[in-house]
Amino acid sequence: MFQRSYNRGNFHKKRFHGGGNRRSHRGFQHGGNIHSSKYIQKAVTPEIQQEHVIKNRFEDFPIHPQLLQNILTHGYQKPTPIQDRAIPVILTGQDVVGIANTGTGKTAAFLVPLLHKLILDRSEKVLVIVPTRELAVQIDDELRAFAKNISVSSLLCIGGASINNQIMSLRSNPLIIIGTPGRLKDLVNRHFLHLGQFKNIVLDEVDRMVDIGFIQDIRFIISHLPKERQSLFFSATVSPDVDSIIRSFVRNPITISVKIKETVGRVEQDIIKVNNKDEKLQKLIELLRTEEFKKVLIFGRTKWGVERLSKTLLSMGFVVGSIHGNKTQNQRLRVLSQFKNDQLKVLVATDVAARGLDIEDVSHVINFDEPSTYTDYVHRIGRTGRANKEGKALTFVI
Repeated sequence: MFQRSYNRGNFHKKRFHGGGNRRSHRGFQHGGNIHSSKYIQKAVTPEIQQEHVIKNRFEDFPIHPQLLQNILTHGYQKPTPIQDRAIPVILTGQDVVGIANTGTGKTAAFLVPLLHKLILDRSEKVLVIVPTRELAVQIDDELRAFAKNISVSSLLCIGGASINNQIMSLRSNPLIIIGTPGRLKDLVNRHFLHLGQFKNIVLDEVDRMVDIGFIQDIRFIISHLPKERQSLFFSATVSPDVDSIIRSFVRNPITISVKIKETVGRVEQDIIKVNNKDEKLQKLIELLRTEEFKKVLIFGRTKWGVERLSKTLLSMGFVVGSIHGNKTQNQRLRVLSQFKNDQLKVLVATDVAARGLDIEDVSHVINFDEPSTYTDYVHRIGRTGRANKEGKALTFVI
């Protein structure tokens, strides 16, 4: 049994222990590059960081009145730092490299000025490239809110959805396409998508695209773009691979950095040491049966492992769903919606759910399988402790 008590939801000082072996004493995960001590941290009040002074209101931007009305109706009260600094520059037509944390409002930072350009000139077609289907759907939802009562057609080009339906929709010449690299490349190779038509290109969450192996697809897409274009590049980090994409993508860009230190200060973090997979599953089930675990996001390493764990938990009576690369897009969206609306208590997912998704009131993140990198870990546990609320993260270590 656990040596830690969860009474009243408070963490005490003792560690979880389920025995240990030589591997757990070394303290490294399966890849050998994250020490288990990095998964342990008390929740603290986040350190005060230098705030970026907001200079504009949305009313100050020279944008179409209907677009402004839609922004305000959508509940936007004042620009975030990346919106405040990027929107005026993008409206001038300059290339932009935006360095900002995930979840800081980058979507509106590029959608607002690009929609304004389309209202004035329907030839200003827009291509938005993102790493995951879920992020593409979120951007499309945001677009629809901003484009209400504005005649602007859009199309999602993502995997997990019918490519034939996407091919049919391309014939109507949508003004905005939001897609993932693999599906966009497929459509280009089939000669149904002609990238030379797009005058405005957005690469969003580029570090994530590089992390999950899309770098060659991105380079392929860039090689087919027209020379005369406005290029907008957004990333949270700039690795050497990301830097090489920047240099091939933008020309004389304005660099806007509102990056702040990644913080997981509001997330209480700890480990659960176990001897084997059977014990790990047993302890997970015991945790989920504890009243404190109200809305739980569990991360696994592989899509097969995630699906197997989901089915096991379902057979044990838990209200659970799963998201991974083998699910169709409709399945993934349905499960995500159910979890967001508290129709599911548990969501088991691969790292496709680690970035870009804004899910309210996740009480716990559990790393059933350890992440490949510490950056992935930070993004995983960042799904809890959001909106100034406290969250808890647990990582199983064998």
